[in-house]
Amino acid sequence: MKRRIAIVASHPIQYHAHWYRELARSPDLEVEVLYAHRATAGDQAQAGFGVDFDWDVPLLEGYRYRFLRNVSRKPGLNEFGGTDSPELRSIMIHERFDAVVVSGWHTKSYWQAIRACWESGTPVMVRSDSHLHDDRPAFRKILKWLPYRYFISRIDACLAAGTWSRDYFLHYGARPERVFIVPHCTGLTAPVARDVAAHRRALRSRWGIRENACVFLFAGKFIARKRPFDFMRAVAAASAPGAPVHGLIVGDGPLRGEMEELGASLCAPVTFTGFLNQTEMPDAYTAADILVLPSDQDTWGLVVNEAMTRGRACIVSDRVGCAPDLIEPGRTGFVFPLGDVHALTEYIRQIANTQSMASRMGAEAEKLMARYSPRAAADALNRAVAAIMED
Repeated sequence: MKRRIAIVASHPIQYHAHWYRELARSPDLEVEVLYAHRATAGDQAQAGFGVDFDWDVPLLEGYRYRFLRNVSRKPGLNEFGGTDSPELRSIMIHERFDAVVVSGWHTKSYWQAIRACWESGTPVMVRSDSHLHDDRPAFRKILKWLPYRYFISRIDACLAAGTWSRDYFLHYGARPERVFIVPHCTGLTAPVARDVAAHRRALRSRWGIRENACVFLFAGKFIARKRPFDFMRAVAAASAPGAPVHGLIVGDGPLRGEMEELGASLCAPVTFTGFLNQTEMPDAYTAADILVLPSDQDTWGLVVNEAMTRGRACIVSDRVGCAPDLIEPGRTGFVFPLGDVHALTEYIRQIANTQSMASRMGAEAEKLMARYSPRAAADALNRAVAAIMED
């Protein structure tokens, strides 16, 4: 008999839909996703990209879902009270799910779901990629200690994205046998069989990139915590001796004007593509050789999964949550200290000046992604459900 599982999520997210579809195909689970908010194009702009858009991939196909009534006075995704779903109490009491997965604890709806599970006696599983490797003030950590120790110790299963998030749960009192790794995944697939080399040449020509250049990709929101200026300075410095280095910058956001001014002042060999939607992102990976993610406070960095699935190694800062799981220095990429532009520059130079290094590391990165597929994530959740149901 199938176990009936609810997943409480804030809104449809492009990275999660593929996992939900894979769960819907599970012979052991009957899954329904409960969404707390129907995001608008404006919500996407406020999240950091600075432009209104809707994702151009199907987010609501292939699995069961429903939208909850959001009674918040200021509906949205940027504040704790932006989602308010009081009907969750009635749903948990009367519909009797075998277990409920809550996608964090940073919205009011998530807390409403957790409390409703405790009240109804429904096993609650919380998924998170939070970690301890940040510079948040000491007083905030002190204030969190007791309440986090209280509620995390009461969770039936802690679903960690990776090493650092597992350590986070354990730090706040989770029992080791109740912590399960449910890896992050994306729906991006490996390139289809076609003349990739010709397509790559055409893309580079369109974006004004020399055919023999070693291309380093920045893809994300143009906001301070993504540290795009570090990327631009490193590309400019690495190319100064005449090295065949080029920066491909994909995205948009409030820092766009300042980034363009910096690029001009440094004479940096960079191309701005503007925002690219999900179906366009494979072109960026095809044109590039290496992804660079210099972020601060990036709890995981799913763009790394995307790049590796496309056979691209990655350079990430030591604050990016996926680093200990996805980056094996010299094999799938490199890790540099946050804000250390000199160290990032040296890695860029090393890769650009070492023939075949980018392709060799990219091949290893692509192999690793077999462990971070929607199927792998679905199997991991199934094992976690089975474990808590057997207790």
